[in-house]
Amino acid sequence: MKKKIAILGSTGSIGITTLNIIKKDKKNFDIYLLTTNSNALKIFKQSKEFNVKNVIITNKQKCLKWKKTFAKNKINLYNNFENFNKIFKKKIDYTINAISGIDGLIPTIKVIKFTKKIAIANKESIICGWNLIKKELDKNSTNFIPVDSEHFSIFKLIADNNNSQIKKIIITASGGPFLNKKINNKIKISEALNHPNWKMGKKITIDSSTMMNKVFEVIEAQKIFNINLSKIDILINPNSYLHAIVIFKNGIIKMLAHETKMDIPIFNSIYDENHKIKFNTKNLDIIKLNKLNLSKVNQSKFKSLKVLKLIPKKHSLFETILISLNDELVNMFLNNKIGYNKIIFYLIKIINFKIFKKYCNVTPSSVEQIFKVRNIAKNIVL
Repeated sequence: MKKKIAILGSTGSIGITTLNIIKKDKKNFDIYLLTTNSNALKIFKQSKEFNVKNVIITNKQKCLKWKKTFAKNKINLYNNFENFNKIFKKKIDYTINAISGIDGLIPTIKVIKFTKKIAIANKESIICGWNLIKKELDKNSTNFIPVDSEHFSIFKLIADNNNSQIKKIIITASGGPFLNKKINNKIKISEALNHPNWKMGKKITIDSSTMMNKVFEVIEAQKIFNINLSKIDILINPNSYLHAIVIFKNGIIKMLAHETKMDIPIFNSIYDENHKIKFNTKNLDIIKLNKLNLSKVNQSKFKSLKVLKLIPKKHSLFETILISLNDELVNMFLNNKIGYNKIIFYLIKIINFKIFKKYCNVTPSSVEQIFKVRNIAKNIVL
């Protein structure tokens, strides 16, 4: 029987990677739904190639412009995620949320009741609304798997172990383009986007260069694995071969390594352990394994890590403030409105404003509340 799946954000890098995996085993999959914000031409080609009958384009102008083209090809075209009820008549097998940014939160929460398993590659959704997501997962008995390479690795390392058995979780970081270079305000956009190991979108690449991505990954791990922030550390691994380490109280230390390819966590989120399809991976890279060069993060250089001292122990709206401020400041840098050093400088300065302190004690109660707070943070920056 074919596995029925949906890909939210199919025209982005994670979505394309997912489709490339499926392409090699096309006969065993039935893609029920593809979505995009505005890349209509790309998603039209994808729907034709994979014989997809349902597409969502959230950009209204693009949706209207392409409506006749999709109709001629007998493809149902929708404009928003409210149409999940029309698309899914019963639970499908697998959904991956590859929508970037906090805009991925609403479709995440809405799609959970329609899928048996959801793989989430959207860290903003987890950081800002994990308590809401978890509530839906439990309510609908939907399985969850994180697709970020670090959290997928932790997920695999912990397996069936109880949290009380964990002494420490260590997330690794490449150090980005400035690991062995001085950081100053004269840094060019092209320099910050020159990641040594990973090919990613501009926003996440800038976050990697400032190490804000690791701040977010620590928060994400705190929420997903329900573990205290004090039990999560970061170590530099320049070649990005090692993705996570879990130290257990019984003395056992587990590590997970794989190539710097998002294909691997995505592949393993789609297929269960009994699958017959093999992932075409390289042999063990002994050279990389012998040159892990693990080291502590230079916090005087990567000042973003100071933010971790401000994170509340429980789910709060403060995380939405943090995500939103960082989004705006990175965007300002990419548009030449502020210098590179000012991203973290302004972030730490603004996040300490008195107006934001109250949100540390407020647990998100709805998606609408999260988006309201996001707009407050954005307006402060603008």
